[in-house]
Amino acid sequence: MKEWKSHIELIAACLSGILILLAYVLEKNAFVSFSIPVYLLAFFIGGYAKAKYGIQKTIENRKPNVELLMVLAAIGASLIGYWTEGAILIFIFSLSGALETYTMNKSRKEVSALMEIQPEEAWLLQGETTSRVSISSLQAGDTLVVKPGERIPADGRLLTGHTVVDESSIRGESIPVSKDSGDELFASTVNLSGAITMEMTKPNSETLVQKIIDLVQSAQNEKPPSQQFVERFEGNYVNIVLIVFSLMLFLPHYLFDWDWNTTFYRAILLLVVASPCALVASIMPVTLAAISNGAKSGIIFKGGVHLENLSAVQAIAFDKTGTLTMGRPQVTDFVLREGISQNALLEKVAGIEMQSNHPLAKAITEFIQSKGIVPLSGLQITDVPGNGLKAVISGEEIKVGKPAFVGESEAEIFHGNLLERLANEGKTVTFVRDNQGIAAAIALKDIIRPNTKSTIQELQKEGIFCILLTGDNVKTAKAIAEESGVDDYVGGCMPGDKVKELKRRMKDYPNMAMTGDGINDAPALATATTGIAMGEGTDVALETADVILMKNDLSRIVYSIRLARKMEKIVKQNMYFSVGVIVILVFLNFMQSLSIPFGVIGHEGSTLLVILNGLRMLNPRL
Repeated sequence: MKEWKSHIELIAACLSGILILLAYVLEKNAFVSFSIPVYLLAFFIGGYAKAKYGIQKTIENRKPNVELLMVLAAIGASLIGYWTEGAILIFIFSLSGALETYTMNKSRKEVSALMEIQPEEAWLLQGETTSRVSISSLQAGDTLVVKPGERIPADGRLLTGHTVVDESSIRGESIPVSKDSGDELFASTVNLSGAITMEMTKPNSETLVQKIIDLVQSAQNEKPPSQQFVERFEGNYVNIVLIVFSLMLFLPHYLFDWDWNTTFYRAILLLVVASPCALVASIMPVTLAAISNGAKSGIIFKGGVHLENLSAVQAIAFDKTGTLTMGRPQVTDFVLREGISQNALLEKVAGIEMQSNHPLAKAITEFIQSKGIVPLSGLQITDVPGNGLKAVISGEEIKVGKPAFVGESEAEIFHGNLLERLANEGKTVTFVRDNQGIAAAIALKDIIRPNTKSTIQELQKEGIFCILLTGDNVKTAKAIAEESGVDDYVGGCMPGDKVKELKRRMKDYPNMAMTGDGINDAPALATATTGIAMGEGTDVALETADVILMKNDLSRIVYSIRLARKMEKIVKQNMYFSVGVIVILVFLNFMQSLSIPFGVIGHEGSTLLVILNGLRMLNPRL
């Protein structure tokens, strides 16, 4: 039942269209007395919502609007015997309104999606007893237990234990972060390994994820400039038409000696030819065709306003992880000590790493197995929290982990300045040590997508400034920026920092887009003029964004911008044409050179032409 209610406007508009068709058939088959009640029913069903809205808004704002004008125009057409034309005006306007309402409702789900990532319960530690309690009952200072695989329930600091935390939902970092005693923890991030105890330091209303929700709500409540312009235009247009209509009801009788029948006839005809039917058709059919084109090309637009905004985009900010990059670490460099057997060492390393769930260990294991090497089995390993793993194999100790774990001084001079060079390239370096010293260095990196560089180049050809905003450190940000070819970069960005950076950049580039895929990108996606989400990203990013690139195809950004710009060009053509036709018809009406049939033909003919022109948007060749 709820689903039906959410589509009631669209159902009413479609039913109105069916009734109009039925009434038209009855009228053409000499059943006029039956057709008029059907027309009246179509008027009521299709026009009720818009008439009610128009009257309410007129009373609230103390000024008329397009909804009221359309109803008056339709009634006027019916009063002079043109039931079909009046009903079609109602149908077109009600259909466009229903589609607009549906689109708006679909794009308002991001806050509920954000709420869903917050845990509802937590393990509260009191003395030596733990109990499952509601998050809402917790207070700052409470001690909580977080088990492996659970989301951290509140912002706080780690008291006991060691773990690895997936903070990608907050920071955008693809590589999980090691946490030791005293380290900061964020609500809704995922505890990947050991059980820990933590102290809650902030009330639930002040957590970082709650701030993200607040930022999204704030950004969406701000009306874009284009919306404000449309509202001003609507008010001015309706006022002018109603003023001229009111004058036409009596002024020509006294100024030009028109008889009262002619005066009334011309006033009603003015409402018919001046109604914005063609203007409405100038935008909606083009927009729907553009949205259909985009869907066939792997691009989902959440509404026409986003196409309009995208057509004027001047700059695009990109998140790194999962957007410009693949979103998971991969081995990029493997450097061996001279004189060592590669296969023998890799067997040992794989045998050790395959027993860890850490994403880096998994990436290393996959890399070794891709070479056809079978890991040693049955190894007894020791996990040194926050550092790495070690095992004794045939009396030899093998260590795999951080430089400090295997010997930092030796790691720094291994193969000259290898560690420094790889770190400057934004890579994470894992070392392998045996009894003779450093045996190998393995570099891992979240590599860029195959089409990232070409996409950036195409955007730059379109005159668009490209910037990278990432939660990764500055070295990694710089390396990815150089590799992808973006114009600028900012590293170390928390969700709020991305919003601040966007607002700062929007002073120079008022029409700015943001592309991302994570929860941490949601506030920035909502703040930007246009938010673009990768199709395989988080639900929150998809709900918050205005445009979705399906199958994570980054190159679709270029196509979407060209599609939007073509749509904007056709919309302008249609608007200039439809306004021109209205002006000509109104002028001819004043000159008494236009009859109602030809007025309707001119008006409806212009509507048909702009619709046909809009259908050019279905052509995939831009």
